[in-house]
Amino acid sequence: MSRSGIAVSFNLNGRTVQETVPAQQVLADFLIERGVAGVRVSCDQGVCGACTALVDGCPIATCAAFVFQVDGCDVVTVEGLSDSDDLHPMQRSFVDRFAMQCGYCTPGMVLTAVALLNRKPDPSPDDVRRWLAGNVCRCTGYASIVDAVLDAARRRHDLRERT
Repeated sequence: MSRSGIAVSFNLNGRTVQETVPAQQVLADFLIERGVAGVRVSCDQGVCGACTALVDGCPIATCAAFVFQVDGCDVVTVEGLSDSDDLHPMQRSFVDRFAMQCGYCTPGMVLTAVALLNRKPDPSPDDVRRWLAGNVCRCTGYASIVDAVLDAARRRHDLRERT
């Protein structure tokens, strides 16, 4: 660590980031300052899920993590889920199942659901509810969100069977 900060290098949505950052810079602030619109700060305590990103595949609250903690890691925000103009299958399921209203919590929900399916490809409704327990939505009932995650799991399963 130098007097002016900490040098970090990590992969953000497929691109290498190399910067010197203040030791106490919060990851959410760092990402937002760089135009990452899918990271939203709401509770500022790591309990609502709006600021979720995937770090090495695990969902984390970026408002409760420092930038230096992701040094050497792979960080994915909702913007990095797809490298084409097409939506990621989870995003597509959220749209098709009307699993959002205002959309504020949606990026965090989508990323947490992606992490779930990467670990448990055929989750039960209870699995989905447990995984999404750290993501708060004030606009919807959670039924359409759970349906969207289960729909994405089915689509993923059907795709695997066809290949």
